[in-house]
Amino acid sequence: MHWPMNTLPMPLYVELGVHSLSGLLWTLLLLFLWHCYRMGCDLPIPGHAHAGKIKSGSRRSMMSRSCTATKCSARYKLSRSDQMTAFIPMETEEDEEQGQGYLTPVLSRALFPAQASAEAKKLYKALQEYAKRYSWAGMGRIHKGLREQIGLNDHSAIQKPHLFFLPDVPSVPFFPRDAHRHDIEVLEANYPVILAEFQAVYQRGIDPKQGWTCLGPKGQTVFPLYTAGVSVAGNCRSCPCTYRTLLSLRTFINSNSLGSAGFWLLRPGATLGSSYGPTNTRLRCHLGLQTPPMCELVVGGEPQCWSEGHCLLVDDSFLHTVSHKGPPDTGPRVILSVDLWHPNVAAAERQALDFMFNPDL
Repeated sequence: MHWPMNTLPMPLYVELGVHSLSGLLWTLLLLFLWHCYRMGCDLPIPGHAHAGKIKSGSRRSMMSRSCTATKCSARYKLSRSDQMTAFIPMETEEDEEQGQGYLTPVLSRALFPAQASAEAKKLYKALQEYAKRYSWAGMGRIHKGLREQIGLNDHSAIQKPHLFFLPDVPSVPFFPRDAHRHDIEVLEANYPVILAEFQAVYQRGIDPKQGWTCLGPKGQTVFPLYTAGVSVAGNCRSCPCTYRTLLSLRTFINSNSLGSAGFWLLRPGATLGSSYGPTNTRLRCHLGLQTPPMCELVVGGEPQCWSEGHCLLVDDSFLHTVSHKGPPDTGPRVILSVDLWHPNVAAAERQALDFMFNPDL
């Protein structure tokens, strides 16, 4: 588009009698620029507690009220970097004394059952400590589970973990392979090496001095690699490839007392009675190493059999039984048992559970 020169605004020193319209437009332009400048000076500071409420010309009135609002505003003053990193403002000592802090509804002891067990109270205290150090974000289900644990222990159910139950987690006795496809494929790919290391350990004899643990008179024996989240150094040195395989798993629980791994033997004729696992936040992965016939695992009323070189994903918080009804000459049933995170436990919840069930606490 072509603009003729006579339509453009001219400087003020041109005689207004000749270009009165251009002079008027030039004057309006200067007034508009001055207005924009004044508005820019009166804009509120980003991140201010009263941003968006300061109007032009109100700065003097705000200054006059600043002295009386010093205590109120000081509590909310955060640097720009603090506002980016803080999830929630923590309680001050004054707030805690008055019972009006932000976390009071969550940290209140009244919300936690007084008749809860000593273990549940210990876990609740650990959760409070974790939230004070980090954040309450994403802790809703854990907080709910700790409060409802006592009610879960009082009634019979097909799923009843005796230590900690995380509510609103989809659960079935046996999970499909897709729930932990990567870790299952890693374990099955290393089956020949894992079997060879077990056989080398087994041939040395089942003796507590060799790192074996007998679980009562029921015919079950364990060669632990991890116990309650702590590696058994001597046994791991005896099975270096199996140890490295465990460390390559993405969801292996090796940072809290809920996680274990090792070789589990069940002798012919042995039957392990009905029992519940400690929590529903994990799945037990069983890699079959030696699986004679007539060996069965029943979880939540659903029977399954092991297969050599293949994995089963089991939620042992369901009522489960294990049996080996084969003849004595068939030998023991042998599996590598590995505890993995439940796929529906979020990353923030896993971090909190690692803190709550820290083996060093």
